[in-house]
Amino acid sequence: MRELTIYNGLLVGWFVLAVVVFVALFFVAAPYGRHIRSGWGYTIGNKTGWVIMEAPAPIIFAVCFLSGSNTNTTAALIFLVFWEVHYLHRAFIYPFGLRGTSRRMPLAVMSFGFLFNMVNGYLNGRYIFAFSGGYAGEWLGDPRFIIGTVLFIVGFAINRRADRILRGLRQPGESGYRISYSRFYRWVSCPNYLGEIVIWIGWAVATWSLPGLAFAFWTLANLLPRARAHHNWYKEQFPDYPQERKALVPGVW
Repeated sequence: MRELTIYNGLLVGWFVLAVVVFVALFFVAAPYGRHIRSGWGYTIGNKTGWVIMEAPAPIIFAVCFLSGSNTNTTAALIFLVFWEVHYLHRAFIYPFGLRGTSRRMPLAVMSFGFLFNMVNGYLNGRYIFAFSGGYAGEWLGDPRFIIGTVLFIVGFAINRRADRILRGLRQPGESGYRISYSRFYRWVSCPNYLGEIVIWIGWAVATWSLPGLAFAFWTLANLLPRARAHHNWYKEQFPDYPQERKALVPGVW
């Protein structure tokens, strides 16, 4: 069976699985971070688990670039840089900046994250660097590439700034959660998730691809329910939590 046939079948299944996960996460919050709870089997250190589950994304995407046939264009190089800058930070820098006492995550959560990043890295990398037919120089002036790139950069900036604000709420060695009133947190509980969503919507537009669309949909499927769970958790834990603050989208939801 030709790889492209397998690839297309995997992509269709990926969309279907995203719908299933989206519905499920509105009923069951993924058991890590503040939502960690017993009953999910063996656990692993949070930082170790984070590195393991995120590492396939930059590695597999880089392998797709090195083995691809459509890698000698400026657009392809820009996509490589965008992806690697995000995921090298996510896998190998972000987890070691986490403050607080050592936490655990279920091995099941780490395993699912590992599988997700393997498949997602392959679907996006293989399409861009092999199956797309290449992105010619004219693509850099296409409104889709320009709009998508702007969204990616804006989302990246929001995500990084929001993560830094959260990190700053704790001193080294401290644990527990606090309410932030800085910048984006004045309007929503999860601006870091909002930034992540904008990043991958921008990616979908800039690449104008079904794998990119699948990634954007997966991001929404994961982070919309989790933002709601975070928002409700804050309201339960802090009686003085700002009532006007929304979960994810300022003034809307």
